[in-house]
Amino acid sequence: MYSIVFPGQGSQSVGMSLDFCERYPAAREVFAEADEAFGGGLAKRIAEGPEAELRRTQVTQPAILTASIAVFRALEAQLPAPPAVFAGHSLGEYTALVAAGALGLADAVRLVRRRGALMQQAVPEGEGAMAAILGLDPESVARVCAGVDALVAPANFNTPVQTVIAGRAAAVAEAGEALAAAGAKRVVPLDVSAPFHCPLMAPAAENLTPLLAETGFGEARIPVISNVTAEPYRSADDARRLLREQVCAPVRWVDGVKRQLQQGVTLQLELGPGKVLSGMAARIERGLGRANVERVDDVDKALGAVAEACA
Repeated sequence: MYSIVFPGQGSQSVGMSLDFCERYPAAREVFAEADEAFGGGLAKRIAEGPEAELRRTQVTQPAILTASIAVFRALEAQLPAPPAVFAGHSLGEYTALVAAGALGLADAVRLVRRRGALMQQAVPEGEGAMAAILGLDPESVARVCAGVDALVAPANFNTPVQTVIAGRAAAVAEAGEALAAAGAKRVVPLDVSAPFHCPLMAPAAENLTPLLAETGFGEARIPVISNVTAEPYRSADDARRLLREQVCAPVRWVDGVKRQLQQGVTLQLELGPGKVLSGMAARIERGLGRANVERVDDVDKALGAVAEACA
């Protein structure tokens, strides 16, 4: 059995997935539909950049979603069997819902564009920060953050030895010093425009709620694992609630991967730009097989790995 996972913000690159558009009509259709839902200009930004424009959160999120779904649609008919589960890291959770048939592509593009803008607006630039803490267990990271007076908290539980923290810039710096003293091997400030997945994002969550309420969600054909609960979605109303909570809640990626293993998954197939999730999987469970498709050249090898996992 295998799972399909989709990347989040930070994996973008100019030109991503365009080689799939050259070969697969299904990928071209994804780009065309997403570009129309965006209001025009999305495909051009993906193709030409510049990188600074593609890094704008309200552009990055629909761009990565589009590039990832283009890869999925190109491969869908070639897969020997459906995946056991879908999952996605933060933004990638929307991509997973599209792939599972619970959310339309156009609706998803509009949602994540608005989500990105709201997350950017929630905290004035420079007032928030994020940092990756390497070499320290997540319980220790959470305990040290709780001891800092100003707001800072775990934002992404990426691997057993990598937790990202987010909050007020001064609090993140203070927590970083305390975490280094507590035994962290490295504290790496992240080049981000806002402190995602922490309570400072509450205004974004509140303002996203009406758009989620008016968006049509359906039942997923295949289970989708939530970042918030590390459990599969149960209903359309579940999706609206969890996507709202996801804006402020930490991404429980480690628990989500473990949930995939409980479902019987032996191979994780990452689709879309980058290989970040494949790298995380290697640090979460060494025995979990990994394959990724970022470019057309990756397809044959990945399909071979999926066929073996389904045998």
